[in-house]
Amino acid sequence: MKEITSPSNPEVKALLSMRERRERERQGRFIIEGTRELTTALTAGVKLTRLYRCPALLRPEAAALFKAVPPEVVQIEVAPAVFAKISYRDNPDGLLAVAERRASALSTLQLPSNALVLVLDGLEKPGNLGAIIRTADGAGLDAVLLSGSGTDLENPNVIRASLGTVFSRPVIEADSTALLAWLRAQGFRLIAATPHAGASYWDADYTGRAAMVLGAEHAGLSPAWLTAAEVQVSIPMRGLADSLNVATAGALLIYEALRQRR
Repeated sequence: MKEITSPSNPEVKALLSMRERRERERQGRFIIEGTRELTTALTAGVKLTRLYRCPALLRPEAAALFKAVPPEVVQIEVAPAVFAKISYRDNPDGLLAVAERRASALSTLQLPSNALVLVLDGLEKPGNLGAIIRTADGAGLDAVLLSGSGTDLENPNVIRASLGTVFSRPVIEADSTALLAWLRAQGFRLIAATPHAGASYWDADYTGRAAMVLGAEHAGLSPAWLTAAEVQVSIPMRGLADSLNVATAGALLIYEALRQRR
């Protein structure tokens, strides 16, 4: 097995470059760190090309992951100082891999007649995006659809905040105009969340083919989405704040929908 003992190794520099979105898109590759995230990625069929392992940091659960790694994946042992440089976590578990980006499109989605999806318009913070995807996975949503996103799905913080569930659930990026047209053609009823709505999110009907639509915290939903929505809902606010974090707001809508569909 190849070893890397120096943090100045050129391969380390190449790994660090993939923290930038432009470089990830140019190379068609991205980084996945952590045993749980890598296990989810492998289960979902994500193709790994290289796996970096630091024996001094490995935990017992890593043994099962090694058995699942395809033989064609190049495995490389790295020194603690090297892993400290390539890791983006405060408490790493000694595993980091390079994976190939996966192409996705709305045309690939195969959804049930009563599909429940989440539409996220213009989200910019990776942590929020990852947290909402994790919630969507927990509730068993059929898909998460992104438009105008200021971050990409392969951002390390999206992967970390989602606990790897970004790989286990259909998550697709599309132009907002194309996405809206697709939702219309597929017969979805749009439920838009906005602080200015008079109706509470408790009162909306989330059964049937429904798409819950949320926007970025600072800007909210674009006029196009608000105009297109059959229903606009808000979350009751009883304190000084006039809105919730978008990840929290998304969780409330998602689990109200799940309650109605039980």
